[in-house]
Amino acid sequence: MANIKSAKKRILVNETKAARNKAIKSRVKTSVKKVEAAVAQKDAAVAKAALQAAVAEINKAGSKGVYHKNTCSRKIARLSKAVNGIA
Repeated sequence: MANIKSAKKRILVNETKAARNKAIKSRVKTSVKKVEAAVAQKDAAVAKAALQAAVAEINKAGSKGVYHKNTCSRKIARLSKAVNGIA
């Protein structure tokens, strides 16, 4: 355990940031799963709606620094390709 006040504060701040990042990543993963489920069911309308929601979540995560911009682009491209494949 840290003895210096600034080190103790860093530990607390890092825990807070980790919790925030975990929540954001969880939301992204959930939205991606919804898209993949719709693609598996071959339901184009639901898949397109879920894709729009997923893209918004992924872009939010990228703007907050949870994901790198190239990671966001890759995730969006793969989901879009999957959705366009069933249309």
